[in-house]
Amino acid sequence: MHADPKGVLTGVHFLDGDHACCEGTLAAGARFAAGYPITPSTEVVERFASRIPTVGGIFIQMEDELAASIAIQGAVWGGAKAFTVTSGPGFSLMMEHIGYAAITETPCVFVNVQRGGPSTGLPTLPAQADMMQARWGSHGDYGIIALCPNSPQECFDLTITGFNLAEEFRVPVMMMLDECVGHMTEKVIIPPADQIEVSPRRYTHKPPAEYHPFEPGEDLVPEMVKAGDGYRFHVTGLTHDERGYPSMDVATQDRLVRRLLDKLKPFSNGRAICDTADLEDAEVAVVSYGITSRVAQRAIELARTRGIRAGKFRLISAWPFPEQHIAALAGRVKAFVVPELNLGQMVHEVERAAAGRAKVIPVSHAGGTVHDPEVILKAIVEAAK
Repeated sequence: MHADPKGVLTGVHFLDGDHACCEGTLAAGARFAAGYPITPSTEVVERFASRIPTVGGIFIQMEDELAASIAIQGAVWGGAKAFTVTSGPGFSLMMEHIGYAAITETPCVFVNVQRGGPSTGLPTLPAQADMMQARWGSHGDYGIIALCPNSPQECFDLTITGFNLAEEFRVPVMMMLDECVGHMTEKVIIPPADQIEVSPRRYTHKPPAEYHPFEPGEDLVPEMVKAGDGYRFHVTGLTHDERGYPSMDVATQDRLVRRLLDKLKPFSNGRAICDTADLEDAEVAVVSYGITSRVAQRAIELARTRGIRAGKFRLISAWPFPEQHIAALAGRVKAFVVPELNLGQMVHEVERAAAGRAKVIPVSHAGGTVHDPEVILKAIVEAAK
């Protein structure tokens, strides 16, 4: 392996999605990770553990997923870019601290390589049944960003994007891989570090006497400081005011949780990341993400050969959900076909955004394998009638 002075591998590589994700964390500037082994995500941090000494960072294997998910937040407030990796039951255990990251506006990344569930389920086989958990798994009102790569190349590219978005919006970002994408090996092109856009942390330039750690800027996102820079700041999971101090009143609660959601509106309303094709004349739009989008692509091609005008709408950013895009399509297509490796999750968001103006047809699969393209094709044929 050849790495440049910043530790970034360059050139053409053949990597699985987990290893490509690891390289994305390093390219994004992550220098701290904490984790606990769990299939099928362990390869991300195994590689990180071997690579990080070459660039001067730290990996810690924690005693469990709860410890890992809070250790990374301590590292962030100490000045590091940090992430953790998990799957299945481990993701469930991290939910309390995902909520903590949301209310404290701690920019960090959670990589979830999805597997069959519930509970221990199918540790080595794929599913996409954590999508609603990623958005709603922790209690209370808060916002997150979730990205869904469908290839090892995207595991690299979108991991960098995820870190950048975490820094821009000061939110926890979820990388929602699935076992197939995590374990498939394909060509991954890694450019030199000076060609990779990396967002810096939003550190304040205010003097300590004028700084409030949770005072929002014009874009509703506060500036940060880190321990040791001479600033006094208080970080708490309690409802807090702009100084960071607990404030147990209705007005503060309303102001805080509304801002946690409102600061993500620019992303959901204008910057949602989608991959679309053949929608200009489409009568059926196939909405998919992750590994299922690759299977759905074959079904779309088969439908086109039969004269059915099917188009692709791939969710790359699943949360915030791109409801305006789906709403606009609902006025033009007959139906949406939504294949997922679950028994119905993101399809409910499609139904909500379509608001009855187009049929919405789920193509559910309990996981363990991917769809047969013919099953998706059958749904497209039915939708076009």
